[in-house]
Amino acid sequence: MRQTACVALAASFIALAALPSRADTLLADRARQQIGTPHPNRGMTMAQVQQHFGAPQSKMDPRGGQKRDWPTINRWVYPQFTVYFEKSKVIDVVANKAGANEVGPRPPVR
Repeated sequence: MRQTACVALAASFIALAALPSRADTLLADRARQQIGTPHPNRGMTMAQVQQHFGAPQSKMDPRGGQKRDWPTINRWVYPQFTVYFEKSKVIDVVANKAGANEVGPRPPVR
């Protein structure tokens, strides 16, 4: 009986391994692939971003900086992406929408 259960279990694993695998695609990965417009690179300064991409649509209020260990984060919003700065250097760029039919992102906290 125990041997039958082991054989059945092994057969189940083999059957599952033969199935095509499917993984979810994260929005961040999809947005990174679909961003066709030039965007700021990590490490650029605020002055370099403004020189290459012009003035942002809006500059969000800074967040953080209450303690020495919490750097101030600034956010500049452009039509296709939002740029995140730590102090005065780019740390990340996020696509505002991955596609025209997508709803989002949620409005930023002001």
